Amino acid sequence: MLGFLILVWTCIFLLFLFIQIPRPKNFPPGPRPLPLFGNLLELNINNPLKDFKRLADRYGKVYSLYLGSKPWVVLNGFEVLKEALLTKAVDFAGRPQDLMVNHITKGSGVILSDYGPSWKEHRRFALMTLRNFGLGKQSMEERILGEVSHVIANLEKRVGSSFDPQTMFHNAASNIICIVLFGTRYDYDDEFLKLFIHLYTENAKFANGPWAMIYDTFPMLRSLPLPFKKAFTNANKAREMSAQLVNEHKKTRVPGEPRDFIDCYLDELDKRGNDGSSFSEAQLILCVLDLHFAGTDTTSNTLLTAFLYLMTHPEIQARCQKEIDEVLEGKDHASYEDRHNMPYTLAVIHEVQRVANTVPLSVFHCTTKDTELMGYSIPKGTLVIPNLTSVLKEEGQWKFPHEFNPANFLSEQGQFEKPEAFMPFSAGPRVCLGEGLARMELFLVFVTLLRRFQFVWPDDAGEPDYTPVYGITLTPKPYRMHIRRRETL
Repeated sequence: MLGFLILVWTCIFLLFLFIQIPRPKNFPPGPRPLPLFGNLLELNINNPLKDFKRLADRYGKVYSLYLGSKPWVVLNGFEVLKEALLTKAVDFAGRPQDLMVNHITKGSGVILSDYGPSWKEHRRFALMTLRNFGLGKQSMEERILGEVSHVIANLEKRVGSSFDPQTMFHNAASNIICIVLFGTRYDYDDEFLKLFIHLYTENAKFANGPWAMIYDTFPMLRSLPLPFKKAFTNANKAREMSAQLVNEHKKTRVPGEPRDFIDCYLDELDKRGNDGSSFSEAQLILCVLDLHFAGTDTTSNTLLTAFLYLMTHPEIQARCQKEIDEVLEGKDHASYEDRHNMPYTLAVIHEVQRVANTVPLSVFHCTTKDTELMGYSIPKGTLVIPNLTSVLKEEGQWKFPHEFNPANFLSEQGQFEKPEAFMPFSAGPRVCLGEGLARMELFLVFVTLLRRFQFVWPDDAGEPDYTPVYGITLTPKPYRMHIRRRETL
């Protein structure tokens, strides 16, 4: 019996050793894939970012991996991403359609849908509608400042004490996008809001986590009752909640007098009728979820990163406050236009976005046709990972790539300057839809809170840990902040 088992395992070993997965001609180099596993064993499936860097150091800035038998291409460094996402934008504008995140969203919505007429129609509509509801205009400023007033009220109750700010920032970011999408803001203890945020944050950890990697690599396991099933349950619950909001709007709306994004979409459905377009209630439900998630998770995690670094770099916090006090002297509140007179504060906000690296691997792309990149041939349908981490920390692109330093965004004369390699929102046709909203939100929240409060690392909190929790977004580890009221106002 022992001899038989040894023979079986020897055969399996030889199978893995000698059977090779064929590589396309002139395909980027990479580690040799194993049958069934591909290159899964090359990666720490809990957080592969260090492995991606190790492989880039070994194989170059464009290299290949295999997810089971499916090829990936990983892009590293500013010049590579610039060529792929900007110079050859359409070639790399697709979305892979056989991953867990696509199955959860049914390949619909506006973020994960594949490149084509439906995606183009919905992206154009979303951008136009967000713009009409004040994206980049004063009315959006008023919405953001209105929500910041609730954050201030929350912090006023905590002056002199310490607390975990994660829920507060998630609630605030969620409410700002809720007002645009649903025409409603929720109290911070509202169960509907809390459940939405819980579903999003849990699925964000699933999406690039180990169970998603297993789901994507081994299709034969997808029907089994494994932990990734929870992500589908969460998504179904979020869809039900979104559908409930749509149904409520259908009962209360006045056609032609839209109050928010949902009303605008319903008006569009009325206009189109049965014209055979991709617009439908099912698409509306998923678009709302896409925009709500994107508008909540990334902004709140960037704010959490900002105040973690401000507390642990009090000299930077103090310099921001000095500049804010000088520029806003005599004003009731900040305006987005004030950013032009706050070069240091603006540099700090951008440096926060760089080190936060909130979406480290962007959202995966795929090629829409056979193409070439940096001399390599990449077939149509190849999954492409734009490693934004490699750009935001690239030596030669930043003065201080491996430390938190606002000088990365300041000229020798102390004026704000933004290097080309600053692409936390990605680039090209798939650049983040809510980039304008996020920039305004970060500036107004950051400046308004620093004007009123001082944020201090608690004496009993030990050494700060800057290592983020990995997922489709990077989240700072839970921490507490101590609040003091400033006496300058």
